[in-house]
Amino acid sequence: MSALLNKLQTEMKSALKSKDTDRLSVVRMLISEIKKEQIDKKRELSDSEVLAVIQRYAKQRRDAIEQYKKANRQDLVEKEQKELNIVLEFLPKQLTEEEIIKIVNETIEEVGATSIKDMGKVMKSVMEKVKGRADGSLVSKIVKEKLS
Repeated sequence: MSALLNKLQTEMKSALKSKDTDRLSVVRMLISEIKKEQIDKKRELSDSEVLAVIQRYAKQRRDAIEQYKKANRQDLVEKEQKELNIVLEFLPKQLTEEEIIKIVNETIEEVGATSIKDMGKVMKSVMEKVKGRADGSLVSKIVKEKLS
């Protein structure tokens, strides 16, 4: 069993004991998503696959926050933000925008990118380097700025 899944299950038990309903709800949802993925793949997931499931869930929370902001639903924005903050505890420390810019600049030099046509090569390489530590949409925005 994945170490990350073990950590989530331990976290669920402590949330149950402390009667932290928000945390319990989010952790249960994450475990449910992971178990669903295991059933789909008909095998145990590796830590990196569990991490990918958690990242996907975090991205869904970010997307929901954006939608709720557009709809002026501050109550739902706050609820989703609370959930996202709990989910982020299980992801590796996120890189700052400055750190991402540095990685993007190094990668552009490495692959010899000169125009927006090279964005695919740059994105592929950068995403491998920042795996799990940066939001893909932010990376994409920075790469576009640098190649334009």
